[in-house]
Amino acid sequence: MALHDQSLELADPLLDDDGRLRRTGTLGTCVAHIITGVIGSGVLSLAWSVAQLGWIGGPVALLCFAIITYFSASKLADCYRYPDSVNGKRNYSYMDAVRVNLGYKRMLLCGFLQYLSMFVTGVAYVITVSTCMRALLKANCYHREGHQASCKSSDAFYMLIFGAVQIVMSQIPDFQNMEWLSWVATIMSFCYSTVGLGLGLAKVIGKGKFEGGITGVRMSGPAKKTWTVFEALGDVAFAYPYTLILLEIQDTLKSPPPENKTMKKGSLLAIIVTTFFYFACGCFGYAALGDSTPGNLLTGFGFYEPFWLIDFANVCIIMHLVGGYQIYSQPIFATFELWFARKFPNSGFISTFYTMKSPIIPSFRISLFRLFFRTSYVASTVGIALAFPYFNSILGVLGAINFWPLAIYFPFEMYILQRKITAWSREWVALRTLSLICLIVSLLGFVGSFVSIISAKFNL
Repeated sequence: MALHDQSLELADPLLDDDGRLRRTGTLGTCVAHIITGVIGSGVLSLAWSVAQLGWIGGPVALLCFAIITYFSASKLADCYRYPDSVNGKRNYSYMDAVRVNLGYKRMLLCGFLQYLSMFVTGVAYVITVSTCMRALLKANCYHREGHQASCKSSDAFYMLIFGAVQIVMSQIPDFQNMEWLSWVATIMSFCYSTVGLGLGLAKVIGKGKFEGGITGVRMSGPAKKTWTVFEALGDVAFAYPYTLILLEIQDTLKSPPPENKTMKKGSLLAIIVTTFFYFACGCFGYAALGDSTPGNLLTGFGFYEPFWLIDFANVCIIMHLVGGYQIYSQPIFATFELWFARKFPNSGFISTFYTMKSPIIPSFRISLFRLFFRTSYVASTVGIALAFPYFNSILGVLGAINFWPLAIYFPFEMYILQRKITAWSREWVALRTLSLICLIVSLLGFVGSFVSIISAKFNL
């Protein structure tokens, strides 16, 4: 009788093979989640990055990072299940995959780097949104009073506004409830990327020539040029990888077809789309503005008119990053809340949930612990953004932290072990060589961005 009941339970059409509610994610939702996570504040810095790297280095860097990102993502997608990539046991998060493949110690290292990177991404999004809010007021001010007007305002107030919005948005229970938010964010990313492309293209056509040079922006000395090039590499490294959230996205996909196949297709489509916009915004932005290309294409006022279109683009950025912030925050919320629930199973503060109803939004369940923890998390990202409001440098540091260890090292190591690739075989040597090259790039990006932060903070 027990066996019969068990077989009925396993055959329950509402449950997946792991006993959880059946997943409903599709190729479309997969692409939407990826684009929401990838096309964020990074796209706005790419024109500046291309300007520092020049007409050869800039496009080559964009293309190389796109190829490496897809290659790495495809390897990581095969690690969602273990030991077999199609029929093995599911790994619900990046840390789960590292634990079963590489062991507990490297899982702890991965978790530290992963959550640090997600946290700094939240800081970067706070900075970006505040500059966009300030740009809305400045664009209208310049339109009324002329391009030479001071139109000064502080970012701090806008950071606090964004923080307040995120405290509310952070009460969304989990990834499964965020499909609508990802679709909205994806549409917004297409809108502002298209505006950036259109403004750059229109200015190039109006001038009748491409600005810029082979070696990029000229600097006062070789040392400053070197640090700036390294920082630009860090910014490009930030713009592409999404391994931080890849397995969490894959865990939303229905099967059949196998989740790794859907994830690889989604990754390819998303990277093709993002690479197109990255090339378009980065290259046309540099072609239009040359050596005066700002760190943030749509808020640094390389473009002044039409002011209403710039306002629209900045509103789209704000709406997108409201969703993007949640994409990178929800995995942290889930992990820490699960840990506390297991550590203190009898705590009413943690385990007691209250149903919240509203005529505006669907009802949802909330606990006092969730409210306290998620509010504290948002407040900490805003606090650090207030202390270090340096857009390009923060992106460079984040890109360096994220790129080699999380987008290259762990996926490659898990793939080698899972596929039992022999040491010193051709594939083993190729993977190790690529990993070493990416490590060097990450170190250079980190050093350049860190030097820039120190210089800006202490006016060196």
